[in-house]
Amino acid sequence: MSSFADRIISFCNDLDFTGSLPEGISIMNPFRKNEKVLSTVSQFYRKYYSDDKPRHLILGINPGRFGAGATGIPFTDTVRLQGKCGLSIPGLKTHETSSVFIYEMIDHYGGPEKFYGDFFISSVSPMGFTSKSKTGKEINFNYYDSRELTKAIYVFIIGSLSRQLEFGINRDICFCLGTGKNFSFLSKLNTEYKFFNKVEPLEHPRFIMQYRSKEKQYFIESYIQKLRLIYRSKQDT
Repeated sequence: MSSFADRIISFCNDLDFTGSLPEGISIMNPFRKNEKVLSTVSQFYRKYYSDDKPRHLILGINPGRFGAGATGIPFTDTVRLQGKCGLSIPGLKTHETSSVFIYEMIDHYGGPEKFYGDFFISSVSPMGFTSKSKTGKEINFNYYDSRELTKAIYVFIIGSLSRQLEFGINRDICFCLGTGKNFSFLSKLNTEYKFFNKVEPLEHPRFIMQYRSKEKQYFIESYIQKLRLIYRSKQDT
């Protein structure tokens, strides 16, 4: 019988998008770009998910260039990957502010082993996107930043999410990172496809670190309160 880790690794290995994208938008697939990534990703998931225990799903927007778009692990840059998880990807070094917040929150939750024993983090689109700025610099591009892009990957999003639910996801509640467009899109998706009983929004780590950094501790505590509440509720019933 396959473990939760086996199912995630198989998903990562198979992850691909073969459709057409709008002009000027490129897709990021770290598993195809760097063969060392899948090896480290496999070590990560075998370290924390080598069981058949159900988890609750936390969905971000889509991988960024310095987080999952590079390492293949959501909200995990190479600094946190090595410092918090004891793993590394040879020749790769990245820093992502969202990763800083997530791992501070994970520390407050009880550490990676406890957190990943309860939750699985992914994204509405498991593959990220980039475009070029006016100066020619590569920048992150979100799936909802273009109607054409959203339409182009809609079936891909549905298929990817459906497959991830088969990992062993508790479907009573899903946590959504982002209280704006990501939450709106996921809520509409959930209304149509009934993936979860409820979608609960959490402020996005990037927004917190960029605009509300002085209130970071408040948001960490808010995350912890909401994430722990589902397990307290089950213990009370």
